[in-house]
Amino acid sequence: MRYLFRTDYRQDMALWRHKGDLFWYGLLVVGLLVIPMAMGEFYVGELGGLFIFAIAGVSLMLLVGYTGLISLGHSAFLGIGAYVNSVLLAKGVPFIVTLPAAGLFTALCGAAIGWPTLRMSGLYLAIATLAFGSIVGTIFQKWTSVTGGFDGFPVPTPDIFGYPIEGATGIYYVSLLVLIFVIWLTANLLRTPVGRAMVAIRDSEVSAQSMGIHIARYKALAFAISAGMTGLAGALFAHYVRYLAPDAFDVLLSVQFVTIVFVGGLGSIHGAVFGAIFVRLLPQAIAIVRDDLPFGIGRMPGLEPSLFGLVLVLVILFQPGGINGLWLKTKHWFQAFPLKRQASFRRQKSYARSERLK
Repeated sequence: MRYLFRTDYRQDMALWRHKGDLFWYGLLVVGLLVIPMAMGEFYVGELGGLFIFAIAGVSLMLLVGYTGLISLGHSAFLGIGAYVNSVLLAKGVPFIVTLPAAGLFTALCGAAIGWPTLRMSGLYLAIATLAFGSIVGTIFQKWTSVTGGFDGFPVPTPDIFGYPIEGATGIYYVSLLVLIFVIWLTANLLRTPVGRAMVAIRDSEVSAQSMGIHIARYKALAFAISAGMTGLAGALFAHYVRYLAPDAFDVLLSVQFVTIVFVGGLGSIHGAVFGAIFVRLLPQAIAIVRDDLPFGIGRMPGLEPSLFGLVLVLVILFQPGGINGLWLKTKHWFQAFPLKRQASFRRQKSYARSERLK
């Protein structure tokens, strides 16, 4: 059991709590680097898709978990990044340029949608972002000269300095590299005054404004950064699916991203990764047990989105901290055993933001 004694305020700003964190994260990265050498192409491809969803989860976590702004239009940002990257590749632009260009262009789109909706919050903001996703989906369908419409758009094979990135292994390593970069960027952003201002807006806009924080500016900035990261995920998603179609970026995909955030655990980068693992494993689990479910339940239409909704409701009701909160409580229980106190692991009453201000 490790006890952490803080002797300096700068310890709260450090990336690592202690050297043990650095060791275990380094060991995890080494393990992820050698996985393609020991696993088949199918499992490597599934892990690559998991990394892409984790990137999108971290980006949405920055917006929802750390700034308190809900979005149901992140599938549109994913699609924008995917199409920008693919169209530029088809015109002969190198992949090392198309990838950041997709993120930058999507960030501009995020700022464009974030600025007009600054006065909205909660359900109204969710509806506005949902309408934005519908508009972008219609553009994907109708702008056939660029996107190909329902006929689809074949994604060219990218290359880096003449080395083609093809197959599951190539996408796996590129996605892992981008995921590490996005987590590093988010963790460092939250240590800056910008990140602390976003957290202050989440906790109380009135208090944040009274401290001199420009609410509109930081909300628009949060939308832009979150959308830009999702654009990076979209560029990688294009190479993961290899053929783009407008119906791939529907509302269900946005619901999956929201599920990643809430099931994983709000306000936690670890929670975004845990949530991505859950969202990617649930469809595989459904496919395995589908034929064994009684009374034709496995053949019911809409089974997968129904289970996503059910899990989301159950987590909000019985485990608000998500998978990350459950992991922290379990770890603390083992650390305190056998001197644990039952009251320490009892669920505490939580309050909405409006109730805390009364």
